[in-house]
Parts: sequence; C-alpha cells; structure tokens
Amino acid sequence: MSTTVRFQQILGIRFLVGTADDAIDQVSSNGGLVVVPAAPALKNLAHDKRYRDALLGADFAIADSALMVILWNLIQRDRIPKLSGLRYLRALLDRDQFRTQGASFWVMPNPAAAGRNVAWLRKNGIHLTGDDVYLAPMYGPNLEDRELLRQLEQRRPGHIVLGLGGGTQERLGLYLKQHLSYSPAIHCIGAAIAFLSGYQVHIPVWVDHAGLGWLWRSLSAPSVYGPRYWDARHLAPLIIRFRDRLPSVAS
Repeated sequence: MSTTVRFQQILGIRFLVGTADDAIDQVSSNGGLVVVPAAPALKNLAHDKRYRDALLGADFAIADSALMVILWNLIQRDRIPKLSGLRYLRALLDRDQFRTQGASFWVMPNPAAAGRNVAWLRKNGIHLTGDDVYLAPMYGPNLEDRELLRQLEQRRPGHIVLGLGGGTQERLGLYLKQHLSYSPAIHCIGAAIAFLSGYQVHIPVWVDHAGLGWLWRSLSAPSVYGPRYWDARHLAPLIIRFRDRLPSVAS
C-alpha cells in the first residue's frame, strides 16, 4: 500500500488524500464505507442531520468536489488533490479481483438506468447476472431495506456499489455497514457509472481530470444541473468559516 496516503479533516469529515488505487486498497483490505460527497450535497452538512451522520459514519470520503478542493487549497497550506468519483470507479473496474463473477453487487435507481449500466458493464468485462443488481425503492427519512439486506447476506459479495443520488446513497451505505453480518467494501459512486454507460452525459477523461465534470453536466442539461451547481456556492462560507471543524447544526 502506498506510504503517501494520509487523511485530512475537512468540515469534520475524514477525507483520504491519495490516489484512487490508494483509496481502493484501503477499503478492500478490511471492508468499509467510502463516500464521494459532491458540493451540492456537502453544503447541507449544517442542517441535514441524517446526511451528516452518514458522512461521519463512513470510513473515509474522497475529494470529488472541485469547489471544495479549490477553496481548501486557497486557504490552507496542506494542499489536497481532487479525486473524482469517476476516476475512482474507473480504477475499481480495472481490478482483477473486482471483475470476477459474483465479486460485486450493484444498487441502481431505476430499470432504465440498470439496463443501460449493466449492458455497458457486461460489454466491458464485468459479468453481472440479474441477481447481482438491485433496484432501490424510494427511501423515506428513516431508511430501512430488509430485502436488500437479505439478498446481500445470501450472496455476500466483496464489493457493494451504490449508484444512487447524493444524500440517499450515503445513508444507505451506513445502514448496510451497520446491519450486515460481514464487512464488504461499500462504494458510493453516484452517477459515475451513468457517465460511462451513456445513461447520463458522457464525461471525457480530460474533462474529469480538469475538474470540469460539473460544467459538462450543466451544459448538457442547463435547467436540471445549472440550479443545482449554482446552489452549491453555499459550501464556500462553510469551508471558510469552519475549515477542518464540523459545522454546528445551528449554523
């Protein structure tokens, strides 16, 4: 394992500072929950207790938010690199251990997304069966999914990949971590698989590496993603005020 891996507290959340392979090595060795908080969800730390608890309950987060990374590097000396969920997923899919049949179990948001994503994964050497994919129901505030637990306990995959929306997948990941009888690697990758499969707009590697995925999505559907990313500006005062400390709920 790389000796360059370190962890940095940002807004009270434990972020891994390293490469995608460093992050995958960390979670693959003993299991655990990896979250990938984007700015539009991360700005809710001060008033969304369930989301906040999910991030705090994760083993670590990766620095997917370009806005967070830019702000942190401007005001702090201990600079961090951006590590997108898409880059993380690409590295995960390249792992021989991950590509074996039965190694991974995918939770997807709807039949259309599942169909497109599974077809792409099979075409690229990830051999999934229908039993390796689960369609998530609409989760309420008090998240619980006993059917998902049952299927996971029966199959016991080493990797669980959650491709749901931010704010939901982190809570589901924590629920699974707390209720499963074994310790798989739980990866909250959000829409990253949809960027590869074409279910959402395809994000080229150079766009991802430049930290412009948010702009690429906004240009593809301005009315959908424009307001979302504009609202993410509220993350800036949180980082400037609290830096490494967890924002108080009253803030």
